[in-house]
Amino acid sequence: MRQIILDTETTGIEVRDGHRLIEIGGVEVINRRLTGRHYHQYINPERPIDPEAIEVHGITDARVANEPLFADIAHEFWEFVQGAELVIHNAPFDVGFIDHEFAMVNRARGNDELGPLASKCSILDTLKMARDRHPGQRNSLDALCKRYDIDNGHRELHGALLDSEILADVYLAMTGGQTALTLGADRDADSSNSSSGNTGFGIRRLASGRAPLRVITASDEEAQAHQQKLAKLREKGVCLWDQLGG
Repeated sequence: MRQIILDTETTGIEVRDGHRLIEIGGVEVINRRLTGRHYHQYINPERPIDPEAIEVHGITDARVANEPLFADIAHEFWEFVQGAELVIHNAPFDVGFIDHEFAMVNRARGNDELGPLASKCSILDTLKMARDRHPGQRNSLDALCKRYDIDNGHRELHGALLDSEILADVYLAMTGGQTALTLGADRDADSSNSSSGNTGFGIRRLASGRAPLRVITASDEEAQAHQQKLAKLREKGVCLWDQLGG
């Protein structure tokens, strides 16, 4: 399964007040493993950023003044996310802003080529998931990091890419941990800040002349104790060890 753990930053709270996107960050997860591929983009919102929003994410008007407009990056972002399951904390907020941006691009171009997200992606809201699992408790991203023992000490301000990376750890912890492990997986040092940042993983092969693994067998006393334990289990009913051919 391909998933994109996604987050955004905006000029303010409400789309209906004319607020816009200023940052998008997303990391790719395939079969519950971070692949190293990600998307990250700052955006010129063509309007001032609310002071209250700057206090949250630290992104100023000057920081995004020379960044591309959403219309300029819309296709690249759409190609990155479509077909994936999007994992978002408080999904209605982020999806509402992204769909609004897509709709503006479509109106300007006189077509409906882009979006809405739900037309090509499934969407999973980790805030709703957390509220279902932990009713009556705080379920912010910071609170979940504390609950699942995830280090977010480097997170002084919100940022879309950093928050998506943290959310990936939270989501994997909430749903049973990261299950796909690779022996000696090495992350490619050359990772791009765009959708093309596809990181490779290598395979470390063991030396052919390595010493054989040491095999430790049970002692006579241990084998006898094992048989005595099995005998007691058989007295109580079916012994699963027997069904496994032990």
